[in-house]
Amino acid sequence: MNQARGTDRIPAPLLALTAMVSVQLGAAIAKTHFDDVGAVGAATLRLVIGAVVLALVVRPRIGHWTRAQWLGAVGLGLALGGMNVFIYLAFATIPIGVAVTIEFLGPLALSLVHTRRWRDALWAALALAGVVLLGVGPSAVTEVGGVVWAVLAAACWAGYIVMNRHVGAAIPGVDGLVVSMMVAMLVSLPFGLPSAIDGVVREPVLLLVFGAVAVLSSVLPYALEMLALRRMPTRVFGVLQSLGPAIAALAGLVVLSEGLSVLETVALVCVTAASVGVTLSARRRRR
Repeated sequence: MNQARGTDRIPAPLLALTAMVSVQLGAAIAKTHFDDVGAVGAATLRLVIGAVVLALVVRPRIGHWTRAQWLGAVGLGLALGGMNVFIYLAFATIPIGVAVTIEFLGPLALSLVHTRRWRDALWAALALAGVVLLGVGPSAVTEVGGVVWAVLAAACWAGYIVMNRHVGAAIPGVDGLVVSMMVAMLVSLPFGLPSAIDGVVREPVLLLVFGAVAVLSSVLPYALEMLALRRMPTRVFGVLQSLGPAIAALAGLVVLSEGLSVLETVALVCVTAASVGVTLSARRRRR
């Protein structure tokens, strides 16, 4: 709780930006070990270690929770588990920058659902143009499955934003996040546990690697996002993450040497520009 109060002095946008850099760096590091544990096994290790670390550090008090609080935490956990598993499956076949650009359409669509301004419709058209370009790009043409996984991750991300806002408001501290992480862990276990165990038995050092991945991709960013969402509207939070695809592409380039084609780069710019445009429009409406 004292740590949560200390973060109140940090601007909420900075919390969100730090979370984005952390999660994409962690994802890039995790992908370097997909051959060892598989994509879903990597997601499972990340979620298991992240959930255990959070539970030990926070020690959530859940005895007094209401039914509504439990439902909120479980709903957030389902969205969180789906988002992690689906995006890792996408990472396995398409570049991280492309996968995150597609995934980012989830929060962008969420922000556009509530708008009634014709200018925002233009930003939506720009984002749609980015989708079309991704659809004809080399990654989409050769790896349709990866694109489908990224689209499913986008839907889960939109649900995660909505539920995160709800849980953050309904449950004090980060207790709700801890329970949600446990639920997300349970979602991934049936699919990723066998490959995860097999990889760790062969290379025990992977526990240390995915411990770092869990902190970078789960513990730190989700806690920061929940704290940020308490001080900004859901719609604004979604579009403030407009740098997400670019950060993911940079992480993929630096860590994995994944370059993007010209069409994929233009698509990334289109989606990012649409996000910035909607953000500025939302600020004008508040004024």
